[in-house]
Amino acid sequence: MSELPPHAAVLLLAWGTLVALDLVSVPQAMIARPVVAGAVAGWIAGDLDAGLRVGVLFELFALDVLPAGAVRYPDYGPATVVAAVLAANAPWQYAVGISAALGLVLAILGGLTLQLVRRANARAIQQRAAALAAGEGGAIRRLQYGGLLRDALRGTALTALGLAAAWAISEYSRLERATALGLTLVAVGCALSAAIGGALRSAGRGARLRWLGAGLVVGLVLAVLA
Repeated sequence: MSELPPHAAVLLLAWGTLVALDLVSVPQAMIARPVVAGAVAGWIAGDLDAGLRVGVLFELFALDVLPAGAVRYPDYGPATVVAAVLAANAPWQYAVGISAALGLVLAILGGLTLQLVRRANARAIQQRAAALAAGEGGAIRRLQYGGLLRDALRGTALTALGLAAAWAISEYSRLERATALGLTLVAVGCALSAAIGGALRSAGRGARLRWLGAGLVVGLVLAVLA
C-alpha cells in the first residue's frame, strides 16, 4: 500500500459508501460487484492492475452469495475496496494474500452491520406504524430517507475502518515473503473452492449442470491455448 493523498482517501471513502449502498439500497447498478469495486478502488489508489486482481479474487467468493430477502451474507463491496488499496503498488504475489485476509474479515463485519441496519429500519417502521396505516406520504419518505442514511453511514464507517486497518498493516506488519506467498496461495484456493461450490449449488442437476461442465471445459481449453 502506498501513501494516499488526502483527495484519494476522500474519493475512496465516497466510493466505499456508494458501493455499500448499491448492494441493497440504491442505485443497484451492480457497482457493488467486487470486480467493479476493486477496479475503481485500484484506479483511485494508483494501481488498476492490483484492483482488478483483488476484484476477481473476491468475485469468486461472492459467487457463492445470493443477496435476497433476509438472508445473511458478507458484504464484499467495501471489503474489496479496502483490499484493493492494501494491495496497490506492491508485488501482487505477496500482497494479495494479506489483502484478502483483511477483506474477508471486513466482509464478515459488513454482513453483521447489515443486520443492525435491518433491525434499525424495522424499529423505525414500528414507530411510524400508525402514520403508515393512515397512508401518510411524509412518513413513507422519512422511512426511506432514514434507511438510506443508515446504510450510507454503515458503508462510510466500514470503509474508514478498513482503510485505517490497511494503513496499520502496511506500516507495522512485516511478513516474510514465504508467509505472504503462502497466504496468497491459500486465498486463491479458498476463492476457487467457494466459486466451484456456489456454481454447483446454483446449477443443480440436469441441463444446467451439463452446461456448467461444458463451460468449464471450454474455459480450460482457452486458458491452455492462451
